[in-house]
Amino acid sequence: MLVFGDLVWIPFTFSIQGWWLLKNKVELTTAAIIANCLVFLLGYVVFRGANKQKHVFKKNPKAHIWGQPPKVIGGKLLASGYWGIARHCNYLGDLLLALSFSLPCGISSPVPYFYPIYLLILLIWRERRDEARCAEKYREIWAEYRKFVPWRILPYVY
Repeated sequence: MLVFGDLVWIPFTFSIQGWWLLKNKVELTTAAIIANCLVFLLGYVVFRGANKQKHVFKKNPKAHIWGQPPKVIGGKLLASGYWGIARHCNYLGDLLLALSFSLPCGISSPVPYFYPIYLLILLIWRERRDEARCAEKYREIWAEYRKFVPWRILPYVY
Protein backbone atom coordinates (compact mmCIF):
# COMPACT_ATOMS: atom_id res chain seq x y z
CA MET A 1 0.00 0.00 0.00
CA LEU A 2 2.82 2.42 0.85
CA VAL A 3 4.71 1.59 -2.35
CA PHE A 4 1.57 2.17 -4.43
CA GLY A 5 0.97 5.47 -2.64
CA ASP A 6 4.53 6.68 -3.12
CA LEU A 7 4.77 5.64 -6.77
CA VAL A 8 1.25 6.43 -8.02
CA TRP A 9 -0.89 8.43 -5.61
CA ILE A 10 1.58 11.11 -4.50
CA PRO A 11 2.89 11.96 -8.00
CA PHE A 12 -0.71 12.16 -9.23
CA THR A 13 -1.99 14.43 -6.46
CA PHE A 14 1.10 16.64 -6.35
CA SER A 15 1.03 17.33 -10.08
CA ILE A 16 -2.65 18.23 -10.57
CA GLN A 17 -2.02 21.94 -10.08
CA GLY A 18 0.85 21.99 -12.57
CA TRP A 19 -1.19 20.20 -15.21
CA TRP A 20 -4.10 22.57 -14.53
CA LEU A 21 -1.89 25.60 -15.07
CA LEU A 22 -0.52 24.14 -18.32
CA LYS A 23 -4.03 23.65 -19.72
CA ASN A 24 -5.73 26.81 -18.37
CA LYS A 25 -4.68 30.42 -18.67
CA VAL A 26 -4.68 32.04 -15.25
CA GLU A 27 -3.78 35.69 -14.71
CA LEU A 28 -2.68 36.53 -11.18
CA THR A 29 -2.50 40.02 -9.77
CA THR A 30 0.53 41.11 -7.79
CA ALA A 31 -1.63 41.11 -4.65
CA ALA A 32 -2.69 37.49 -5.33
CA ILE A 33 0.92 36.42 -5.81
CA ILE A 34 1.98 38.12 -2.58
CA ALA A 35 -0.98 36.66 -0.68
CA ASN A 36 -0.17 33.17 -1.95
CA CYS A 37 3.48 33.56 -0.95
CA LEU A 38 2.33 34.61 2.52
CA VAL A 39 0.06 31.54 2.81
CA PHE A 40 3.02 29.35 1.79
CA LEU A 41 5.41 31.03 4.24
CA LEU A 42 2.90 30.86 7.08
CA GLY A 43 2.30 27.18 6.36
CA TYR A 44 6.03 26.49 6.26
CA VAL A 45 6.71 28.38 9.50
CA VAL A 46 3.88 26.63 11.34
CA PHE A 47 4.71 23.15 10.00
CA ARG A 48 8.47 23.34 10.55
CA GLY A 49 8.20 25.40 13.74
CA ALA A 50 5.76 23.01 15.41
CA ASN A 51 7.75 19.94 14.48
CA LYS A 52 10.99 21.58 15.63
CA GLN A 53 9.45 22.58 18.97
CA LYS A 54 8.34 19.00 19.57
CA HIS A 55 11.76 17.66 18.58
CA VAL A 56 13.61 20.11 20.85
CA PHE A 57 11.22 19.34 23.73
CA LYS A 58 11.83 15.60 23.39
CA LYS A 59 15.58 16.14 23.45
CA ASN A 60 15.51 18.70 26.28
CA PRO A 61 12.20 19.17 28.15
CA LYS A 62 13.56 22.30 29.85
CA ALA A 63 14.49 24.11 26.61
CA HIS A 64 12.73 27.44 26.18
CA ILE A 65 9.86 27.73 23.73
CA TRP A 66 9.45 31.20 22.22
CA GLY A 67 11.82 32.54 24.89
CA GLN A 68 9.84 31.14 27.82
CA PRO A 69 10.19 28.00 29.93
CA PRO A 70 7.87 25.35 28.49
CA LYS A 71 4.48 24.62 29.96
CA VAL A 72 4.24 20.88 30.42
CA ILE A 73 1.13 18.88 31.28
CA GLY A 74 1.74 15.87 33.48
CA GLY A 75 5.47 16.07 32.92
CA LYS A 76 5.02 14.63 29.41
CA LEU A 77 2.96 16.82 27.10
CA LEU A 78 4.21 20.11 25.69
CA ALA A 79 1.61 22.87 26.02
CA SER A 80 3.75 25.82 24.92
CA GLY A 81 4.40 27.50 21.62
CA TYR A 82 2.46 26.00 18.75
CA TRP A 83 1.45 23.06 20.95
CA GLY A 84 -0.28 25.47 23.33
CA ILE A 85 -2.37 26.83 20.46
CA ALA A 86 -3.65 23.58 18.93
CA ARG A 87 -3.07 19.92 19.72
CA HIS A 88 -2.17 19.07 16.11
CA CYS A 89 -0.95 22.45 14.88
CA ASN A 90 1.60 20.89 12.54
CA TYR A 91 -1.35 19.66 10.46
CA LEU A 92 -2.47 23.27 10.00
CA GLY A 93 0.92 24.11 8.53
CA ASP A 94 0.69 21.14 6.18
CA LEU A 95 -2.80 22.21 5.07
CA LEU A 96 -1.69 25.80 4.41
CA LEU A 97 1.21 24.53 2.29
CA ALA A 98 -1.16 22.33 0.27
CA LEU A 99 -3.55 25.24 -0.20
CA SER A 100 -0.72 27.48 -1.43
CA PHE A 101 0.01 24.98 -4.21
CA SER A 102 -3.58 25.27 -5.46
CA LEU A 103 -4.26 28.98 -5.06
CA PRO A 104 -2.34 30.01 -8.23
CA CYS A 105 -4.92 27.99 -10.22
CA GLY A 106 -7.68 30.43 -9.32
CA ILE A 107 -11.19 29.48 -8.26
CA SER A 108 -12.84 28.57 -11.56
CA SER A 109 -12.74 24.84 -10.82
CA PRO A 110 -12.44 22.55 -7.78
CA VAL A 111 -10.08 20.19 -9.67
CA PRO A 112 -6.81 21.91 -8.64
CA TYR A 113 -8.04 21.80 -5.03
CA PHE A 114 -8.23 18.01 -4.96
CA TYR A 115 -4.94 17.71 -3.06
CA PRO A 116 -5.72 20.16 -0.20
CA ILE A 117 -9.26 18.77 0.14
CA TYR A 118 -7.97 15.21 0.17
CA LEU A 119 -5.27 16.19 2.69
CA LEU A 120 -7.86 17.91 4.91
CA ILE A 121 -9.94 14.72 5.03
CA LEU A 122 -6.86 12.57 5.61
CA LEU A 123 -5.50 14.76 8.42
CA ILE A 124 -8.85 15.06 10.21
CA TRP A 125 -9.14 11.27 10.10
CA ARG A 126 -5.54 10.94 11.33
CA GLU A 127 -6.10 13.55 14.04
CA ARG A 128 -9.07 11.60 15.37
CA ARG A 129 -7.04 8.39 15.47
CA ASP A 130 -4.21 10.29 17.23
CA GLU A 131 -6.70 11.67 19.75
CA ALA A 132 -8.03 8.20 20.57
CA ARG A 133 -4.51 6.77 20.87
CA CYS A 134 -3.33 9.62 23.10
CA ALA A 135 -6.46 9.42 25.28
CA GLU A 136 -5.70 5.77 25.94
CA LYS A 137 -1.95 6.26 26.39
CA TYR A 138 -2.01 9.36 28.62
CA ARG A 139 -5.49 9.03 30.20
CA GLU A 140 -5.94 11.84 32.82
CA ILE A 141 -2.97 13.78 31.46
CA TRP A 142 -4.58 13.87 28.01
CA ALA A 143 -7.88 15.07 29.47
CA GLU A 144 -6.03 17.88 31.27
CA TYR A 145 -4.14 18.75 28.07
CA ARG A 146 -7.42 18.90 26.13
CA LYS A 147 -8.81 21.38 28.67
CA PHE A 148 -5.64 23.50 28.46
CA VAL A 149 -5.47 23.31 24.64
CA PRO A 150 -9.09 23.01 23.42
CA TRP A 151 -8.42 23.38 19.68
CA ARG A 152 -7.48 20.36 17.58
CA ILE A 153 -6.00 21.86 14.37
CA LEU A 154 -7.33 25.35 13.68
CA PRO A 155 -7.72 27.64 16.70
CA TYR A 156 -11.27 28.93 17.33
CA VAL A 157 -12.64 26.70 14.52
CA TYR A 158 -11.70 23.05 15.08
